[in-house]
Parts: sequence; structure tokens; C-alpha cells
Amino acid sequence: MVAVDRPHQFNADIPRLYDRHLGPIVFLPYARDIARRVAGVQPSRVLEVACGTGIVTRQLRDALGARASIVAVDLNPPMLEYARSKADAPDADWRHADGASLPFANASFDAVACQFGYMFFPDKVAGFREAARVLAPGGHLFFSVWNSLDANPTGRLAHDTVVAHLPADPPMFQQVPFGYHDDRAIRADLAAAGFQDVAIDRVVFDVDMPSAGDLATGLLRGTPMFNALTERGADIDAMQRDLQRRLVDAGGSPPTVRLDGKVVTARVG
Repeated sequence: MVAVDRPHQFNADIPRLYDRHLGPIVFLPYARDIARRVAGVQPSRVLEVACGTGIVTRQLRDALGARASIVAVDLNPPMLEYARSKADAPDADWRHADGASLPFANASFDAVACQFGYMFFPDKVAGFREAARVLAPGGHLFFSVWNSLDANPTGRLAHDTVVAHLPADPPMFQQVPFGYHDDRAIRADLAAAGFQDVAIDRVVFDVDMPSAGDLATGLLRGTPMFNALTERGADIDAMQRDLQRRLVDAGGSPPTVRLDGKVVTARVG
């Protein structure tokens, strides 16, 4: 979907490493938060866009109980297959679909949720328009994005480590997940797609990591960064040791890291 080091390609062993080393620590706190917000509007039909390995899907099922149906879609088949294999939400309807071209009729859902996905859309307004189209009148959109790279020390350390090892041609993957955080841009894109009552909440977590090694593994091998490093012939083992050291120096052993994101809610008329 995006030209910068193909950040949508979560292939090979990336889904498993993403889910194991990043899921429980980096993504689970926000998954619980967004599921709580979705449950607050008491929807009976929920669509999750860019469901990844099903981290949010599990939390949605726990928060909503049996009263709501959940359809979970992702553009990336390996991520979707891994989510299915986990069976965390076995009654979810898992589908391969592009969030910018959803295969659903108008007004099919009461709520749409997307955790850390819209940053990867090359045309964000198109993605929001699709969410608005499939929402019933009065339906709600809930999504999260990361704050800037400078506000997220872990992402910054990963970026700086990669640049130090590959100064002539560093992968620019981190520009995408940390590149869509300007409140004015988000509000303008949502308005262009027909949303109203937009609220943007900054949500920060200070999280104790199991180990610096686990986190370094996830950051370099559990994202499409791994593809970019492999294509450049990088010494990923050496890079991982360096990143592990930097994480300890910055956050202790095991490290405590700050996660800084924004959770956005909006409503269609």
C-alpha cells in the first residue's frame, strides 16, 4: 500500500514475531482501551479494519460479549491467517479486504475500529470514506495512531540504531507508523470523509518490558523493517545486540518504555 520500504508486507515469520514480542506489551494496552470505547456505544455489528494478528479482535470479543457480531479484515494474508490460527476470537468473521475498498454494503455496521492501521493507508480520506459508507447513520469510528517518533523513545531508538548501521541507505519504515499524528490533518481528513463530532485523546502508557532482547527482536524482526534490512544485506544480529544495549541504557534492565499514541473517535450523521 505504501512506497516507503513496503511497510504493509508482514510476511514470512513476521506475524508470529510481531504477535509474540510486540503484541502483549506495545499493542495490548491500546487494544483494551479501544475495545472499551467501542463497547461504550453498545454496537451490535462491529467491523475491525486492519485487524493484524487479532489483538484487538480478542479484546473486542471480551468487551462486547455475545451481543455483537465482529467482522475483522486485513489486507495482509499472512497476518490474517495467523489471527485465524490463534483462535482468540473463533466466532469472528475473518476476511481478506482492503480498508480503502471494503466489500460490504452501505450502513452494514454500527461501529468501525482500527488500531494503528490508518497511518499505512496511502489515501487516508479514501479509507475514512469507506468507513463512513459502511457505518449506519449515527455510527461511530474508533481508531488509534502513534504520536511522533520523537514522542516515542522506543521507535526513535530503533530508527537511530538502523541509521547507525546503514548510514548510506537506512530503511525509512518508521516514517510511516509515526507519520500521521497532526491533529489538524486528522480532523481535516475526517471532515472530508463526512465525519463529525471528532475527539482526539492523547493516550500514554509507561510499560515494563519483559526484556530488552524481546523488544529488540520485535522491533527489528517483527515488522516489515526486517524485509528492508534483509534486502540491504544488513547484519541484523549485530543490529539487534546494539538496539538491546540502547534500550537498556535508556530504560533500564528490563527496560521501562513510554508509549505515546492518540485515540480518535468520530461519528457519521
